[in-house]
Amino acid sequence: MNTIAALRFLPTIVALSFGLGLAPSGCRNAPDPAFIQLAEAHRLADDLRVQLAKASNASDRAVMADTDGESLAFAHDAEQAVATIDKESAALSARLQSLGYALERQALQDFTDRFGAYRKLDHDVLTLAVENTNLKAQRLSFGPVRETADRLRDALHAAAQLAPPKDRCRVDGLVARTELAVREIQILQAPHIAEPDEAAMTKLETEMADRLGRARGALENLASGATAETKAQLGAAGAALSRFENLSAELVTLSRRNSNVRSLALALRHAPQMVAACDGSLAILQEALAKRGFSGTR
Repeated sequence: MNTIAALRFLPTIVALSFGLGLAPSGCRNAPDPAFIQLAEAHRLADDLRVQLAKASNASDRAVMADTDGESLAFAHDAEQAVATIDKESAALSARLQSLGYALERQALQDFTDRFGAYRKLDHDVLTLAVENTNLKAQRLSFGPVRETADRLRDALHAAAQLAPPKDRCRVDGLVARTELAVREIQILQAPHIAEPDEAAMTKLETEMADRLGRARGALENLASGATAETKAQLGAAGAALSRFENLSAELVTLSRRNSNVRSLALALRHAPQMVAACDGSLAILQEALAKRGFSGTR
């Protein structure tokens, strides 16, 4: 056992040793049952603080994780720690009841009430964290959306190469207008993914719709009077633009859910104070137990 682990159980060891030292010499192999319960109460109170820290840390890691797998794994760790806290709280309550420790029972009840409020918050945090909608929207933007925009660009440039010399200036201008509108939509996606305010997101979506309309208008103008060969390339560009529009709509839906932004806000603004309150109740419980000796038992 390392030093830190040994210190965790020091109150338990001291209490048990004290009980054994006061026992009659003929009963040293049979410690008083009250001291056994007191020692177990110390152990449970100590481990409740450990499990509370584990639950809080695992929840924070679930929020900060970069992948669905990591988020789910850390969320599972948090839920396991919470289950252990429920089990140990019930066991400790039974021992405090048996020992007749009113002050300690009240401290445990304070912890139970505060931990119940934290559990509700943490459930919301973990539910949102494992969805990872902002991360999924970001990956969509950096992956399929960008790739589709690049395919659109390539099809537009190929169509421009086929334009007659007399139309080249007009075609180049429309190609540039289409590509610029699409790139501006990509630029607007990043702040939308990070934005917590719904009104601000709506404004960004309006700007995206405006740019999409510009791109479609320019593409339609390109098709007007184009040769059959050019229209084939413009057809590929139109298909790419439609796919870009669908992917962008999917991205906005994910971004609107804002699960990562919301879980992070809950974890940073509310969880620390609630965990501190829970830990404070357990500290009071430990302090009260530390003052108990043989005369403190029934």
